[in-house]
Amino acid sequence: MADSDNSRTLPAVTRGDFHSFVAASLTSDPEPSRLLDASQDACDDDPALEVWREWCVARERLVQSCVKQQRLETKLFATVGSRLTAPEAWKAADKEIGYSEAVEAEGRAASAEGIVADTLWKTPAQSLAGATAKLHAIVSKWQPSVTSDEYPWPQLRAVIADLLKIDAEMSFHRSGLHGLAVPETRGASRDG
Repeated sequence: MADSDNSRTLPAVTRGDFHSFVAASLTSDPEPSRLLDASQDACDDDPALEVWREWCVARERLVQSCVKQQRLETKLFATVGSRLTAPEAWKAADKEIGYSEAVEAEGRAASAEGIVADTLWKTPAQSLAGATAKLHAIVSKWQPSVTSDEYPWPQLRAVIADLLKIDAEMSFHRSGLHGLAVPETRGASRDG
């Protein structure tokens, strides 16, 4: 969206990029990104990863449209006040700033994200990376915040970190780099 504060698009994802992207979303346990940048194999063999990439784009569009809608709603309230106390002024201001259009765009983005998410849930993962991508999408979609300490979110983030580490170690072994040590993460969340 042209007036969005966040206009990033997701590049083609290599295994290392996938690890970094997923690990970066585990903000309560940031260490996995340091650990998992090492693996650079392409991870294009798993159809779940392709759908996950589509979901990431759809999710980003939803987040951007939500932020825009909230910004316009805040502007409307600051300018006019409540819709109930000033309905005509609200309608005029809404038409001028495009709040109702933003609400509709957010609804379309939510619908599109939901469709891709349903496709992701139905797409069988064929690798650890694919299964991790699906778990990442579940956690990203439904946790109340990326830093939520409520059960089961820290535990699920810990499982994702474990899966990323296992996938990185397996990649080292497949690529003949198994003589190199994979650094341990510090402070990994293991809440039970």
